[in-house]
Amino acid sequence: MFLIASVIVFVIYFANVAMGAFAGSAFLGDVGEMLVLFAASILFVVAILKKEADRDAESDS
Repeated sequence: MFLIASVIVFVIYFANVAMGAFAGSAFLGDVGEMLVLFAASILFVVAILKKEADRDAESDS
């Protein structure tokens, strides 16, 4: 779930950068862009830590 959310947020970031580069009309400003990229990074880290915890719990059984 967190990994999918991370991908979705990163796609929003990428779409903003692509629209800014090709069309000149980005829908997020600099701060918004930074916050979206930060959110994608945090969601990715949470997903990886969750998978690691699940793997450790599975190997302990």
